[in-house]
Amino acid sequence: MTQFNGFTEKDFDVFKIDGLEDRMSALKSEVSPKLESIAEELAPALTALTGDEMHVHVAKHARRTTNPPNDTWAALASSKRGYKKLPHFQIGLWESHVFIWFAMIYESPIKEDYAQVLKKHQEEVRDHIPADFVWSKDHTKPGATPNKDLNENDFTQLLDRLQSVKKAEILCGMHIDRNDVILKDRDAFLNKCEETFNTLSYLYQLTKEVG
Repeated sequence: MTQFNGFTEKDFDVFKIDGLEDRMSALKSEVSPKLESIAEELAPALTALTGDEMHVHVAKHARRTTNPPNDTWAALASSKRGYKKLPHFQIGLWESHVFIWFAMIYESPIKEDYAQVLKKHQEEVRDHIPADFVWSKDHTKPGATPNKDLNENDFTQLLDRLQSVKKAEILCGMHIDRNDVILKDRDAFLNKCEETFNTLSYLYQLTKEVG
């Protein structure tokens, strides 16, 4: 397996390559092996943090037939068979940034109940998540909102949406700009991932309150 030694400009510029086949080829040879290496390195720590054995899944973008992907990732989840229906963690990148997420995406059968758990702990959740962490309601879009910029009403709306809209999602974590020097430093980046997952493991533990 490819050893991760930091991200390069070339990794982000993969998303400038035209055409599904050419971009997928570059992703498979350049970026996916790095993400797999990162996830494999982090799996033992995340297993210890969550109490669930974490397995690595690298995005395959298998459903795509014409449009090339604009982002890619490796996910860590408690099943060898898949991750999309489970609460999980992701490390990945868009052309503009790297993301480190806790994610519950629209395939999850527990997201309505999880929204209720988050509402029950709403004040605690807002206090626990650092100001510079970001929230997203859609993993297919690069934008996200810093915790410090969401007021209570905004956050309640995020949870209401998670509870009532079929395609709704909730993701929380860090965005790191592609030009941030930490991305070139293997150990510093892995430490940042571990610190971020340490914080986000709280949101994962709350999924266990779903009946």
